[in-house]
Amino acid sequence: MNLSGVYVPLITPFAESGEIAADALGELAQAVLDDGAAGLVALGTTAEVATLAAEERRAVVEICGRVCRERGATLIVGAGSSDTRGSAEALLALKGEADAALVTVPSFVRPSEAGVLAHFTALAERTPVPLIVYNIPYRTGQSVGAAVMREIGDLPMVAGVKHAVGGIDADTVALLADPPADFAILAGDDPFFPALLALGAPGGILASAHLDTARFVELAEAWRDGDVAHARPLGHRLSAMSASLFTEPNPTVLKGVLHARGRIPTAAVRLPLLPARRESVEAALRLL
Repeated sequence: MNLSGVYVPLITPFAESGEIAADALGELAQAVLDDGAAGLVALGTTAEVATLAAEERRAVVEICGRVCRERGATLIVGAGSSDTRGSAEALLALKGEADAALVTVPSFVRPSEAGVLAHFTALAERTPVPLIVYNIPYRTGQSVGAAVMREIGDLPMVAGVKHAVGGIDADTVALLADPPADFAILAGDDPFFPALLALGAPGGILASAHLDTARFVELAEAWRDGDVAHARPLGHRLSAMSASLFTEPNPTVLKGVLHARGRIPTAAVRLPLLPARRESVEAALRLL
């Protein structure tokens, strides 16, 4: 599976009634693909997946899947949990529904790195769709170093990693310097997207790319083409904008901006999240 370019992990917009705003979700999906996104991610962290009921999760996948099929775009669906057996069952349900699954490193139970490798080994043996590892230690409490990530990347049915370690550390540099064959290292921390592109990443999964999607695509293409003179200043601007969207818990500021721009009917989020402060939304809007 060739993973490159910009993938947008879609929010879940809510109507005044509190239900999913299905039309707004479909319009967001179409808009980011119109602006050059390579695909969509459904049921990621940005979608507030932990607060969605089972029927709501099915509706989100159905809407995103329909748009991706119509447009010939890639659909990645968030699946799995800290339980290996339950994760395998969730992956089996994606057969015919998704092109790949985004599977987080087990959280809360905090297995050893050997346990993380065993977890993904077991999933790779059973999954009907390629896996993208979601490596985000500041949410999972579990670090996975470059050496073990290479072992995971060598597994059959593992296509890549959403790399979101909160910065550019030694493991990031080492992994991008010597990645496994056919294993895409995708940026997952939006402000560091330009830096990972400069180190050789082929793309990213970026909540910020709901906004000015075409500019994120332009940045990825500039680094791919070696146009450093254009890529560097564009990357600086996009990093500043991205950082402004994460001054409060994701996706609260992003939803505030999308609502202010008339793209979703409300800025509502579900508890335990609270709507972003007006000052945070206004600061992001100024950078846009």
